[in-house]
Amino acid sequence: MSENHPIVLTIAGFDPSGGAGVLADIKTFEQHKVLGFAINTANTIQTENEFHRIQWTPIDFVVESIMVLLASYPVRVAKIGIVPSFDYLNEIIIFLKKHSPNIKIIWDPIIKSSTNFEFLSLRDQNILTKILSQIELITPNYNEIKYFNPEEDNTHTIAKSYSNYCSILLKGGHNPYETGVDYLFTKDDLYKLLPKIDNYYEKHGSGCVLSSAITANLALGQNLKMACQNAKLYIENFLLSNPTKLGYHYV
Repeated sequence: MSENHPIVLTIAGFDPSGGAGVLADIKTFEQHKVLGFAINTANTIQTENEFHRIQWTPIDFVVESIMVLLASYPVRVAKIGIVPSFDYLNEIIIFLKKHSPNIKIIWDPIIKSSTNFEFLSLRDQNILTKILSQIELITPNYNEIKYFNPEEDNTHTIAKSYSNYCSILLKGGHNPYETGVDYLFTKDDLYKLLPKIDNYYEKHGSGCVLSSAITANLALGQNLKMACQNAKLYIENFLLSNPTKLGYHYV
């Protein structure tokens, strides 16, 4: 396969509207000229406006899919979306690293859907830090980062504390004080990523699109800061693409 089209993998849910999950990820991968593979963690019944039901994929099925793909293809970067538990997530990461020790992993920690259906509950900080220490980046918004430490009000303090384990892109879409301003926390540095647009249309699955754009950019050889900056440009074009909640993907 061409080195100009590196292989990436999304492990996430199936959204039949195509706005979020693996369909949105694959659309984003195609626009970035990387070859995208997908493994479903769940099937959902939903539209861009309503979430009805979810059916989780058994972890052994997901793990077997990972083993088959990684045995056949040199996957550079994997992005993980919705999962039913931290144990489930940890199993995915264990098998990714076992079969591809150098693979980079991005986790988009989806706690709730945009229609407020809750996916994930955190009961053990130890498993969270174990997971974070094995991955490259997580991409929470301001509401999701508070979920990691409900006793702390300052979102930047929370992000900084967890950046000792992995890098954190604190997305600014839900920032009440600096709308659209993202902050990239690494172990040693903090980068402020400013938006290029003032107005935008709300989009279903925008977090999926951003994290998959970062995934593609890392596979293309960009460093983490550049990958996040370029993904931000992509998501802003996506947000401006039309006034509906289902955006258009195009170069």
